Formats: sequence, C-alpha cells, structure tokens
Amino acid sequence: MGRWEPGAGDRLREAALTLYLEHGFEQTMVADIAERAGVTARTFFRHFADKREVLFDRSSELEEKALAALEAAPATASTLEAVAAALFAAADVIGSDRELARKRHAVIMANADLRERELIKLAGMSATLADGLRRRGIGDTEADLATEAGSAVYRVAFQRWVDATDGLDLHEAIRQSFAQLRTLTASG
Repeated sequence: MGRWEPGAGDRLREAALTLYLEHGFEQTMVADIAERAGVTARTFFRHFADKREVLFDRSSELEEKALAALEAAPATASTLEAVAAALFAAADVIGSDRELARKRHAVIMANADLRERELIKLAGMSATLADGLRRRGIGDTEADLATEAGSAVYRVAFQRWVDATDGLDLHEAIRQSFAQLRTLTASG
C-alpha cells in the first residue's frame, strides 16, 4: 500500500483540508491525514514533502503558467495588460474549484506561519513576473510597481471570489479589481 496511487493526492488533499479545519493545522499529523484518506503515511510522502505542501504544492505550476502567459502577451500589450494576462493564467489554475480554494484559504488564514508562507510565495511570484517584464524591456521601477500592483489586485480579487455567494468568477473578480485600480489612479 506504500506505492504511488493514482487519485491518492486528491484524497490526501481533501482529507488534510478537512482535518486542518476540524482540528487545526498544528494538531493534525501526517498519520491522521493518511488514515482519513485510506492510505499509508508512506503514500502521503510519495505525494507531498510535508503536511504544508498539501497547501502549497501547486505554487510552482501557478508561477510557471503565470510567467508563460506574461511572456506570451502581445508585444503591443501594456505592462499592466501583460500582468493581467499572468493573473488570468493563475486564475485558470486555481479558479475552477471555489470550495477547495475556500478551505485552503481558511486553513492558511488561521495559522500565522502558513500566512507568512503564502505571502512569501506571492512575493516570489511577483519577483518572477517582474523579471519577465524586464526581459520584455520594461524598466526596473515600472516592472516592480506593475507586479506589486498586480499582486494587490490578485489578493483583493481572490478574497472577493472566495467570499462571494453569487456566481462571481475569479477572472471577472480580477477584471473588476483592475478596473477599480484604474479608476483610483485616474482620480489620484
């Protein structure tokens, strides 16, 4: 039973999130997660390096897809349009399962160390995107400012999306947040 099991990663993720919400992140052990998912602890470690990675294992994929979208943006795209393309690509990765995103977000918000790790991951993605903008010929200050603004837009849009009780789509939440940013900067 310690072998790679197709579908076990999803079962482990669901079991972990449920246990984190029921008992707290710190109080949940890998053995508890594995038992709830119906696998061994060894199988858990074939899918995740540790119990935090259940929450962050898609970070590299998210960053890669966001960077690829930024790099694929037309040369005529403005700096913020290129950043928006990256954020829409990120939304493609996480925006299909609001309930999973809500659970993950609740677990992270309940734990200071996880909040810190989430912010570090977001800062890393901003730095990667800023480097991508520099490769497009954008100056340092503009690249940094655009990606930091994009990061703020993403955080606000994501929060609106996970809190939404209507059918708000993550892509639409991002569009609306960018529109609000443009309004703020136009009046400033």
